[in-house]
Amino acid sequence: MNVLVAVAWPYASGSRHIGHLAGAYLPADIFARQQRLVGNRVLMVSGSDVHGTPIAVRAEAEGVSPQDIVDRYHGEIVSQWEQLGISWDLYTTTGTENHARITQEMFLAQLERGHIDKRVSDQFFDPEAERFLPDRFIEGECPNCGYGDARGDQCDNCGRTLDPIDLINPRSKLSGATPERRQTEHFFYRYSDFTEKLRTYLNSKTDWRPHVVNFAKGWLEDEGLLDRAITRDIDWGIDIPVDDLGPGKKIYVWYDAVIGYLSASQEWASSDANPGGADDWKNWWESDESRHVYFIGKDNIPFHALFWPAQLMGAGDLHLPDSIPANQYVTFKGGKASASRGVGLTIADALDTFQPDALRFALAAALPEQADTEVSEEEIGRRINEELVATWGNLVNRVLSMVNKNCDGQIPDTPGSAPEDHELLAAVDAAFEEAGAFYEEVELKAALRTAMKAAQAANGYLNATEPWRLQKTDPVRASEVLHTALSAINGVRVLFEPFLPFTSDQLSAVLGQPTGWHRDALVAGTPIDKPTPLFTKVELAEAD
Repeated sequence: MNVLVAVAWPYASGSRHIGHLAGAYLPADIFARQQRLVGNRVLMVSGSDVHGTPIAVRAEAEGVSPQDIVDRYHGEIVSQWEQLGISWDLYTTTGTENHARITQEMFLAQLERGHIDKRVSDQFFDPEAERFLPDRFIEGECPNCGYGDARGDQCDNCGRTLDPIDLINPRSKLSGATPERRQTEHFFYRYSDFTEKLRTYLNSKTDWRPHVVNFAKGWLEDEGLLDRAITRDIDWGIDIPVDDLGPGKKIYVWYDAVIGYLSASQEWASSDANPGGADDWKNWWESDESRHVYFIGKDNIPFHALFWPAQLMGAGDLHLPDSIPANQYVTFKGGKASASRGVGLTIADALDTFQPDALRFALAAALPEQADTEVSEEEIGRRINEELVATWGNLVNRVLSMVNKNCDGQIPDTPGSAPEDHELLAAVDAAFEEAGAFYEEVELKAALRTAMKAAQAANGYLNATEPWRLQKTDPVRASEVLHTALSAINGVRVLFEPFLPFTSDQLSAVLGQPTGWHRDALVAGTPIDKPTPLFTKVELAEAD
């Protein structure tokens, strides 16, 4: 099967934090890696959103150009994805000629079909800065929950998307002045054209997470799908492909950013990385046999469950999202992680403190799949020490050490035949089916628990059989036990591979590359050198 793993596009406006990592990017990578092991053809795409008003706001505040901000933070984000082992097929930006072209093509297709029209509307104008204010240049009180620092496009407190005109006591982020309403002409996307189609679409999604489908359905029931302006009075963005509005206006970011999933797919198809040819993207986007899974945070649910499907419906016969396993929020000391407010541990700081695989493990064990999850440096360190190091790292180290010492430094040709040997390997093999079912539901924490349960079973087997004692009294049986334990490890490391790519590669250098989502047979005679520990225990005082 062709599987599109579509991952939210982060703004290149500041450093990303581990709330972003746990919310979308780590889950996407875990899922994509497992899907590749199963044998599916995975295309995982995303990129930095370089046209967002957060970039323009930061550039204004620092007195630099938006491109300066983009260059700074896009490079930082790409470097961190590499350090974390995020296995993109393509990570690009919305600043490419390819993305601009495909955005304009979609705009023109929707315009031709009658789903885009021009309207005069009221927008806020800063009388001191003498300019119209895009959404994020305005703050005020949320009309839904009363939060005092809501942005013009969305409230961080209640998660509702907003129109700046709806804010109570609005203020300009440029000058602090109270903005004035003035009329301006823009293109609107007729989202209301698709209300009934979207209702039918959402009713068919019986397997979506309840908070995702209920949020989207509630939106339709509360207010229907309102038409929204998709251009703004701004000089940082994609050119409008028609001249009807005159100068000083661009296509607006939240219309074009989601188009990145399609434009990135086409960019990848045309690249040297793909031997299948420039039209290969159609195997994902024009095929009912493909599967599209979108990894986002819950604040992006309306854009992906409502607005993006409506845009796809209006552009032609393109594949709609099959699954949107939106995560809840990661919180720090009771507050939602936020790059704009400086809340939470940055990815850079986390990588300075923890090994990449260890960080991936601790965050995966606490993914906010169904509810907001509190994360702290102390809790990350505890999980690494008490779970990862004590269970999996210790198992691998002691078995490889005993094989090196007692089996002539190579994998013995002594498969176990006792009932307990078969029982352990049967449990490991069964874990693939159990974990695989969790992956199909994108329940990644449960898949990780399944891998840990298999590792615990191997530890229990070792403690019960005591090969270090058998070596003195029955070395043949000791060799059988070590062969069985190493066989179990050879399976469990595949269960862990989506979560722990770097240390899994270390084990692959010893045991050979896994051939799929199953336990491979050991190759007798393979050299086993004295191992070095896979993980370093965290000094909690340093991580606190």
